[in-house]
Parts: sequence; C-alpha cells; structure tokens
Amino acid sequence: MQLIRYLLYPFSLLYGLGVYIRNKCYDLKLLKSYEFNIPIIAIGNLEVGGSGKTPCTEFIVNFLQKNNSVASLSRGYGRLTKGFRWVDVTDDVSLCGDEPLQIKNNFPAVGVAVCEDRVLGVNNIKDFYDVIIMDDAYQHRAVKPGLSILLFDYNSLNDSRLLLPTGNFREPFYARNRANLILITKCPKSILPNDKAEIIENIKPFPHQKVLFSGIAYADELQAVLYNIDNFLMKNISTDTTILLLTGIAKAELLFTKIKTKTSCVIHHKYPDHHTFTQDNISKLIHEFEAIKSKNKIIITTQKDAMRLKSPSFEQQLLGLPLYQLSIKMIFTEEDKLILENTLVNYVNKY
Repeated sequence: MQLIRYLLYPFSLLYGLGVYIRNKCYDLKLLKSYEFNIPIIAIGNLEVGGSGKTPCTEFIVNFLQKNNSVASLSRGYGRLTKGFRWVDVTDDVSLCGDEPLQIKNNFPAVGVAVCEDRVLGVNNIKDFYDVIIMDDAYQHRAVKPGLSILLFDYNSLNDSRLLLPTGNFREPFYARNRANLILITKCPKSILPNDKAEIIENIKPFPHQKVLFSGIAYADELQAVLYNIDNFLMKNISTDTTILLLTGIAKAELLFTKIKTKTSCVIHHKYPDHHTFTQDNISKLIHEFEAIKSKNKIIITTQKDAMRLKSPSFEQQLLGLPLYQLSIKMIFTEEDKLILENTLVNYVNKY
C-alpha cells in the first residue's frame, strides 16, 4: 500500500502546486478573505484526520460558554443535507454529521451549526452569538479568523510530511505560519521537559507562535448508547471481561491500547473514519457478540461512533445489548491550560 502511495508522488506535486497557487491568491488578496466584527476562532490541522480537533473544540466551548454565548460551525462531514443548518439534539446524524451532533449533545445550550460555505455560516450565526468557533477550518481561508489554533498529533510528529496522495498532509508544513497557537495533542502523561523542547525544535514555530501540549483523559464511566441499560464504570472491567470494540474513527490505536490495559480479551471491529454503519456491520457485531462464550462481555464504542449508531434502523437490533460509549476530553498541565485560557480571554475581550 505504501509503495502505491509513493508511485502517486507526481500527483502530490500537482496537488501541492494547486495548494500553493490557492494560498498565494489569498495572500495577494486575489481571493477575498472576509473579516467579521465578532471573535472567530479557527481550529484545524495540516494532516488528514485524527488530530483531536473535536476535543479541542469542546474544551474551548466549555471554557468560553461560562461568560459568552458560543456557537460552533463546521462543514458537517458525512451529512446528506446541504447549506446552512442548525443542529438539534434530536437530529439524525444524516442531517448534520457525527461530530456536530456530538458537540450539541454534550453542550445543549451552545449553538451548533453546519454549513459547507463558512462565510454563509458566519453570516447566519453572528447576530445571535458572541463567539464563533470554526471546527476543521484551517484550510477555509474565505473567513479570516482572529485566532487560529493548529493541531499536531504527538504520535505522528515523526511521520512523513509529504502531501496527499503520497502523504497525509493537506498543506505544506510551512503553512503552519498562519497559526497563532500550535497545539501538540495526545501527549503521554510521562512527557518530559526535554521531550517538549525537542518537539518545539522539530516544529520550528515562528516568533509570533506559542507551542502548547495536551493529552487525553478517558471518562471513568461508560455511558449506555441506547439508554435502556445502566451505565458501567470503567473500573468494573476485569481481566476476564471480553470486550467488542467498535470504532469508525481516524486513529483508534490509543483507545485500543487503553482498553487493553483493562483486559487482554479485546475483539476490534475497525472501520474508516466517519464510516456509515450498515445492517451487515451491525449483524456481524451481534453475531460475534453472541458467539462469545463468556457471560462477562460488553460492547464499547466511541461517542462519535455512537452518534451514527443511534439510528432508528439499528435500534431494534441493538436494543438490550450491553452497548456503551466511552467519551474523552482534552487535558493540559496547569501552565499550558492557563496560557490557552488567557489567550482565549484576551482575544475575546478585544470585542
């Protein structure tokens, strides 16, 4: 597979040329970037998928909503609708996409909207909210954010920085210059100051940029996906528990490793990011679950995947199964948390 990707290198050169021309057109104002009189925070990455944009969005939403009316705006990847749409907690995932629906479920009081045209999206939101957070918006240059946060996955820092389709980068590495903050995500708790210094040297931030480090914290409680069973504490998973792990996310390795610390009996049903589950997928899951001889068995999925499983077409099949979602959140050291929070407050207060 990797060999095939390297054979596609000429297409990466063409892709890179297209990206360079597009960015130059924005830099030279041949293409218009719209500015708005409202604080707009853009969160994004250079690499395709799995850098932790949604946990980052949720951290910022949770912090800013204490003193501001906050809205989040994203494309709504995977939805079957078009144009601008407000997200409701009762929505089917096909109307808005899994990540916006997750954010709305976690923060019902926050405005969550989807629109592939970010300018149109901002125009529909700006009169009703104090702050707009644009998720996965680093490449959407038609809107000029006042604060841009660029994410890099700690586990991918040493990977190739080649452009698509040979590599996984959507833009060349130098495009990091547009960010105000660079956030290294999914760092282990054991990361040392020397490791951070080495990473900063590798990232080579520009003088106007700060580099912060974050990790992932898993919830202590597994939540029932269909609410017809009680929640389940992570500490109650024993070494003889068999777990069927169902994922359709970009990088499931960290979650798989986390589950393996609880029990070695893990069967992983792994699908691509934003995978639309089918009846065959669900039937396979149920068949394999029923074939497990141990009585001590449960099914675990991610909160993002659970948004796609809460479909009326799956409800009867899944009803009664011990199906749980495990949520995550972004965590920081006190020092980096304070820097991020002060940056957010100082920026929003300008307005």
